[in-house]
Formats: sequence, C-alpha cells, structure tokens
Amino acid sequence: MSDDSAKKTCGCNGGSCCSGLNKWIWIILALAVAGVLIAKHAAKKEVAPVAPTVSQTPALPRLVDLGAGKCIPCKLMAPILEDLKKTYARKLDVQFIDVWEDPEAGKKFGINLIPTQIFYDAQNKELFRHEGFFSKEDILAKWKEFGVDLNKNSESRSQNPE
Repeated sequence: MSDDSAKKTCGCNGGSCCSGLNKWIWIILALAVAGVLIAKHAAKKEVAPVAPTVSQTPALPRLVDLGAGKCIPCKLMAPILEDLKKTYARKLDVQFIDVWEDPEAGKKFGINLIPTQIFYDAQNKELFRHEGFFSKEDILAKWKEFGVDLNKNSESRSQNPE
C-alpha cells in the first residue's frame, strides 16, 4: 500500500491530521490512565477506620457517645463524659465520636439522632443505647444494672503491701 493510498483511506488529503489525531488519542489515553490511578490512590487515603480507636485495655466496659461539638445536648454531655473518663479511667473506656466530622461513624453505628450513648461490655457486645441527654447518675445506674459497679474500690491493692 502506497503512502497516497493510506492517506486516501483516512480521508485526510494532507496526512498531517492523522499524525496529529494519533498524538491526541495517546494524550487523552494517558490522562485517563493517570486519572484512574489518582482516584484509586485518593480512595485508599480516604478510607479511615470507622471503629473508634481504643487507647485503653480492651477488657474494659466501654461507653461510646456519638454527637457533635456544636450540638447543644452534646455540649451538655461533654463535661459528664470528661468526668467519667477521669474518675473511672481504669474501670471504663469512655469515647466521644463527632459524627459531623466523621459521618461514616454515624452510619456504622446506626445513629438516628445525637447525642446517642452506646454501652458495651468488656467483650465489645452492645448492651444498651440511649438517645438524647443522659445524666451521670443515669449512666452509672445503667452500668450498675448491667452488673458493672464502677464505684467499687479495688480492695486487693490496699491489702497487698508491696
């Protein structure tokens, strides 16, 4: 096949459009591949663990409060959660998850409204959930109802001189 017949087959009589068209096809293909790779890489970065990070011993009962930093009932819960976290540090794992900052967490936990408190036993089994404001006294009473006495002092430490 001569050069003239190849030019006539593509419909361009000058031949320059074929080489220019091929160049653009390769550029578009390269950009598409680059876009796919960038999207895959970005998707990997966006995947964050939705389960709350546990910094304490996993053998502790856990209270997870799902709310938001700017929600009024959630703001009322904040000092209660901080007090529980400090007072019962070795007996209870208290966590707060801001579902406005991490909407996937709200979906994972099946939240209908905030604040929501979820009570877990030491084996991470959900025991109870409450929606709305929950007082410290009610939280402690609920733990006691489940057989978790947070007010009980550890007598073995005081009787064991070291």
